[in-house]
Formats: sequence, C-alpha cells, structure tokens
Amino acid sequence: MGTGWIADNAMKFDADLDARRLACPLPILRAKKSLSQMNSGQVLRISATDKGAPNDFAEFCMKTGNELLSSTVMDGEFVFLIRRR
Repeated sequence: MGTGWIADNAMKFDADLDARRLACPLPILRAKKSLSQMNSGQVLRISATDKGAPNDFAEFCMKTGNELLSSTVMDGEFVFLIRRR
C-alpha cells in the first residue's frame, strides 16, 4: 500500500483501489477486502465507473461503520474516500 493525495481537497489516502470497469457487486467486495487489510483510521481511495457505486458505497459505509469521507466525480469516474473504522 502506498500513500497519495487527492489534489482538489488535499486529502491524504493510504491505499488506492482501481474498481473501474467492474460491475456490482465487485467494487464493494474489493473495497471490503482492501479495508480488511488496513489499520483503523487509514483511508482507502476507490475509483469506480459503475453507475450504482455512489449509492452502493454510501450504504456499505452506513452498514459497516466505515466513514465515507467523500464521494465525487472526476473525469467521468466516481472517486470515494473511505476511512476504516
């Protein structure tokens, strides 16, 4: 896992998941796996193209207790930042 920055809001993230071109439920399943390998408080950045991803990740975070820090669209892709509980 590396460390990166989101330029538009200077948000630091600890791991990056490319879930582009994956259909539901794969983006959520891959995010769940990535988060399980992270420490509490670390931030996962996810890029996705599935149209249902914004609702899916909002619901996923609500159910799991992870914090959805941001949900944005950049260059036609959804970008999510999730802090592990």
